[in-house]
Amino acid sequence: MADNDTTRLGRVQLKQRDASLIPGAREMEVNDITRKLAELSEKAGVPAVNLDEVQFELKILDVLPREIAEQHVILPFAVSGDNLKMAMAAPEDRKVIDEIEFVSGKKVFPHVALVEQLKRLIESVYNAREAGQKLFTGPGFAKAQARPRVSAAPNSPEPSVSQAATVLGATALGQIPSGPLDLDIEIDVPLEEQLTPRPVAVAAAAPQLEVQKKILVVDDEDDIRLLISRVLTEKGYDVVTASRGLEAIQLVQNEEPDMIILDAMLPEVHGFDICKKIKGSKKYGHIPVIMISAIYRGWRYAQDLKDSYGVDDFIEKPFKLGEFMEKVQKHIAVDNHAFREAHEDLTRKTETILAQSISAYKNGDIDKAIELLKKGLEIDPLAFKLHFNLALLLGKKSLNYQAIRELENTLELEPDYFPAMKNLALLYQKAGFKFKAIETWERSLHYCPDEETRNSIKQHLMEIL
Repeated sequence: MADNDTTRLGRVQLKQRDASLIPGAREMEVNDITRKLAELSEKAGVPAVNLDEVQFELKILDVLPREIAEQHVILPFAVSGDNLKMAMAAPEDRKVIDEIEFVSGKKVFPHVALVEQLKRLIESVYNAREAGQKLFTGPGFAKAQARPRVSAAPNSPEPSVSQAATVLGATALGQIPSGPLDLDIEIDVPLEEQLTPRPVAVAAAAPQLEVQKKILVVDDEDDIRLLISRVLTEKGYDVVTASRGLEAIQLVQNEEPDMIILDAMLPEVHGFDICKKIKGSKKYGHIPVIMISAIYRGWRYAQDLKDSYGVDDFIEKPFKLGEFMEKVQKHIAVDNHAFREAHEDLTRKTETILAQSISAYKNGDIDKAIELLKKGLEIDPLAFKLHFNLALLLGKKSLNYQAIRELENTLELEPDYFPAMKNLALLYQKAGFKFKAIETWERSLHYCPDEETRNSIKQHLMEIL
């Protein structure tokens, strides 16, 4: 009798296991998950992810120790450059996000996920990596890829939360539902390309040049910027442009130009300050800078700019195009192959220093971690992650004014970085700068990742106003 019961129970379990094979059963389950995730997404104010429909390389787990993943019920599932997408049961937990950003050195974008999926997947993917496997593919990944995808055209209204939940299967491959966080991640980028640094593309050689070189043109006057761009493009150069100081700093990091044409008078950050940052950097200091200005005139200014700011050459507005091109060709003709190799070496060195700093912090040696981060900033003063992590550690040491300065540096380089805004507002308030704190809190509301945190900030503002 017991044997019959056991057999009957086994048959029931088998039917339950194979229920997904029945036409429509699996779809009903997916629809139910999609509905639940849509509700969670709407409540949390962040995108959702169906972890049964993702695919990712298991080396992504290197950024997060298993014990932390299990403790906080979180899991990284996609990476693109310095952006890390994290599946979380509690995406409103900013303390966890800040910790992961410090440990990983990446900017975390939380996605809400079902707790039961997370717990199951955390165990299975870490076990798979320990067993030597390289790739995880969710059971519903293939079918999710076959479903029509929702994508918003540029400048179009954001899709609803329910629409966002229908693209969950593609999220790990770069497709992102629109939500409170607007991520600058390419659409339909293959998985391998997301997990491997993309090589810098070398354009086909122009007739006038052995290799097409890239020039960054920075000027807030549209006519001047367009004129210079057109002339340089006609001469065979690859041209990128910026009209504002902060934009220029970001382009130096992202584009790594071979030369910079820099206007002295710019919005946000003065051209002199930009030049000082670049020339004071071991990583970018080799890039020749030609400064142009309609205000500063005469050889004395030109010499002062060279002596004090490292400017390679100076041109007064208005200028003759022949004179301009002569100076461009003079400075860009220098073979900077050795500098490029040194640049790559310094990048690796900075990454090593960041890792060493994190290790020192984990071991309780905050002073050593701070020392290492400062050493990294000597190499790359434009690295916002180094400034931010240094600020957090200085804050832990109650060095509030130094921490404030580092957070201000962070936001100069990454103006929309919410964790820096939040910590800066807190430190302003702690240091007695009430109105600066209010200003920063109000600014942070525009970049807040979830409604709960936004409401908390509003309540806090009411208390201190």
